[in-house]
Amino acid sequence: MRHLGLFCLMISVFQSCLVGCQKPAVVNVGAVFTFDSVIGRAAKPAMEAAISDINANPTILNGTHLNLFMADADCNVFLGSIEAFQAIEKEVVAIIGPQSSSVAHMISAIANGLQVPLVSYAATDPTLSALQFPFFVRTVQSDSNQMIAMADLIDFYGWKEVIAIYVDDDYGRNGVSVLNDELDRRLAKAFYKLPLPVHFTQTDIISLLNQSKLLGPRVYVVHVNPDPQLRIFATAEKLQMMTSDYVWLATDWLSATIDSFTPVNRTALNVFQGVVGLRQHIPESNQKKDFVSRWRKMQQKGLAKSELNSYGLCAYDTVWTVAYAIDKFINDGNNLTFSSSDKLNDTRTGEMHLQKLKVFDGGAILLKEILQTNFSGLTGQVHFSSDRNIVTSGYDVINIDKIAVHIVGYWSSTFGFSVSPPTETLQGKENNHSEMEKKLHAVTWPGGTTERPRGWVVADDERPLRVGVPHRTSFVDFVTELHHSHKIVGYSIDIFTEALKLIPYAVPYKFEPFGDGRSNPNYGDLVKMVADDVFDAAVGDISIVKNRTKIVDFSQPYTTTGLVIVAPIRSSKSSAWVFLKPFTADMWCITASAFFIIAVVIWLLEHRVNDDFRGPPRRQLVTMFMFSFSTLFKTNQEETVSTLGRVVMMAWLFLLMVITSSYTANLTSILTVQQLSSPITGIDSLIANTWPIGYQVGSFAYDYLSDNLNIHRSRLVELHSPEEYESALRLGPDNGGVAAIVDEAPYVELFLKNRTDFGIIGQPFTKSGWGFAFRRDSTLAVDMSTAILKLSENGKLQEIKEKWFCKMGCPGERRRNYEPNQLHLSSFWGLYLLCGSITLVALLVFILRMVCQFVRYRQRQRKFCPPTSPVHAPTRCSQLIYNFLGFIDKKEEAIKKLFMQCEINPVPQTPVSTST
Repeated sequence: MRHLGLFCLMISVFQSCLVGCQKPAVVNVGAVFTFDSVIGRAAKPAMEAAISDINANPTILNGTHLNLFMADADCNVFLGSIEAFQAIEKEVVAIIGPQSSSVAHMISAIANGLQVPLVSYAATDPTLSALQFPFFVRTVQSDSNQMIAMADLIDFYGWKEVIAIYVDDDYGRNGVSVLNDELDRRLAKAFYKLPLPVHFTQTDIISLLNQSKLLGPRVYVVHVNPDPQLRIFATAEKLQMMTSDYVWLATDWLSATIDSFTPVNRTALNVFQGVVGLRQHIPESNQKKDFVSRWRKMQQKGLAKSELNSYGLCAYDTVWTVAYAIDKFINDGNNLTFSSSDKLNDTRTGEMHLQKLKVFDGGAILLKEILQTNFSGLTGQVHFSSDRNIVTSGYDVINIDKIAVHIVGYWSSTFGFSVSPPTETLQGKENNHSEMEKKLHAVTWPGGTTERPRGWVVADDERPLRVGVPHRTSFVDFVTELHHSHKIVGYSIDIFTEALKLIPYAVPYKFEPFGDGRSNPNYGDLVKMVADDVFDAAVGDISIVKNRTKIVDFSQPYTTTGLVIVAPIRSSKSSAWVFLKPFTADMWCITASAFFIIAVVIWLLEHRVNDDFRGPPRRQLVTMFMFSFSTLFKTNQEETVSTLGRVVMMAWLFLLMVITSSYTANLTSILTVQQLSSPITGIDSLIANTWPIGYQVGSFAYDYLSDNLNIHRSRLVELHSPEEYESALRLGPDNGGVAAIVDEAPYVELFLKNRTDFGIIGQPFTKSGWGFAFRRDSTLAVDMSTAILKLSENGKLQEIKEKWFCKMGCPGERRRNYEPNQLHLSSFWGLYLLCGSITLVALLVFILRMVCQFVRYRQRQRKFCPPTSPVHAPTRCSQLIYNFLGFIDKKEEAIKKLFMQCEINPVPQTPVSTST
């Protein structure tokens, strides 16, 4: 018995070895996909062609027929799962497909349990990971790569706000999630996700696109399943969303759809002008060209009803990948055996017959052979990375212009964008560097423009910018609603509208008053409504303070401000130099200069005819200035003799009379009017006391005084208008009023414009400015800041300020620049001009007269003096001037004696003889 058992065992082992050495006659492979789809119509004939080529090729699976069972999943997870079970019942060693990522998730779980490799040429969902689904292999590029390329494209053109339209399934959600992460790495500001139902209708598209118009971005990324009707773009064209304001980007579903169009159907692309998309890059090769020619013949025979797209090429290579792996599996001596699962046998399944499902014993080995596959296919070199994805070859960047599809560049994970294909870029990395720097060719955008679209709008006519403005009831010159007419006017409004004119795009807007119209609104609440998206912006006299900058973005300040203290001011002691206050400094300088000029002119006019103005130089100098300054107090000891001197003195005395009387009156006013001061010296003295303090309702001053300066809230008194300011200050802290008011400088300056009983105490104790508030990351805030800077540079800001506040003099300017009650040169320039003109004319007449006398004197000297006299000698210019000055210095009587001397002693002239 023992020998008989050993003999039987040896026979069994021999039979097993014999079976292992025999190749199977047929190997079954399943294919689950949707037949009637853009991808399926190209994939089905491509896989059939691949099966035909493999079975006809003696170098692969020699002696073994590869049988492909195709099942229609109809884009349904449930039906796809059933078809997968039915394929596995036929003892398939691998499943090709599915094309739907949602179906792939379900079938991958089945493949894991039964250890059947699942090789997909179309499921691009990036969450189909090797760790969760170890038997899932992908022969198409994952959407993780595609979304990196899309994020690079968006970043390449500098767009920071994007709207993603996607189908709400695993494929759409997970792909857009990767795009969101990639854009975050590139510091994108906003990313809006707008999902569509899996089986969306025209109504769904219209509703979604109208919803997107309410958002600011105009850069759309469309990530849906291939749609032969291109309904999203057709609807966008009807809604006027294919204009130059919009950017439409699409993932490779669009290229797969367009590549499937017949030449007749491509004429419909005219309405999709400017769309930019991605297409899986497939290198050109003779093998690919031959297959394309073969495809045309298949179309003529009716074997293919669609044009060839990239997914059809991937499907062809996928069948070859499985065939190469099976061939290697068999050649290595492995058996294609299946075994029942104990867990399935133990499960009570009733009519489901799960016990028919068997585990592929060599599944793990076949999976390893698939991952080690490396061959040159229609799509290029086919080999896999460690994460069970095909090694990417990059993407083409395509652009629809009219009815043509142009390749404007390429993207690869290694080099980014380039105008050269990834394979050429890799080979010519160094030699072709200058060409690589071109990045992308020119793109035609929607509307036919080649200029890069801005990619966002602040507002449009359908949804204008909602601008909240404070409905003020006091200090209405800054901003308010005009008599319930819904017309908003004011200083801040004018600056806003002028700045909008400098922004290089249209911004439709509408003002919405904020407040009840009975008291000033709370500005903190107004800013919060901008942050809460109730308003898009807030315009007015809004202070830029720390807590507000945390929730909104502000423009560049259009005016500087700060908190100041205003309080009653009372009398104080006069200054020891009060006698200088009636005149300004320039008035004193001009008056002193006038005394000096009059002294010099009178001396010149009187020196030749008046003995009082003659004598030693020192005496003449003293006399000259004593005469001029003594005209202020008494009658001069020296009298003017010349007619010109008396004319000058008349004008001077008239001017002096007006000046002295004005000085006396103004000095009297200054001495009799009380000088002003206050017991409050600054914010520290105000904090140290317990006096009540007033503030303007709605102002940030309340929070600043209580939170930052720790002033008890019970001390703070709410005031609503300038009239309440004045009343509270006059009552004082002891009679129900306030000791001081803390408010921003522009309000205080307006308040003090016509009120002299109050004044600003000290300097502003905060520094801030007024600006316009916008939502966080608003591009309009940046452009508005630039516009405000331009308004400041061209002087428009000052013009607007003068228009509103300087009709009767700018508030605060005269307080800063001039002392009160001082007399200015502008009040007397007419008198000075009159006196100066008379003096100048008199001086010119005197000089002209002296010149004439000197000329006559020289002529008489030449006529009556001897020829040998020095008078007849040539005279230099300097000597002539010296003689003229000496002539002027002589007394009038001395000049007359010189004339008489030449006439009394004439010298006869000697006749001149002529020779003949």
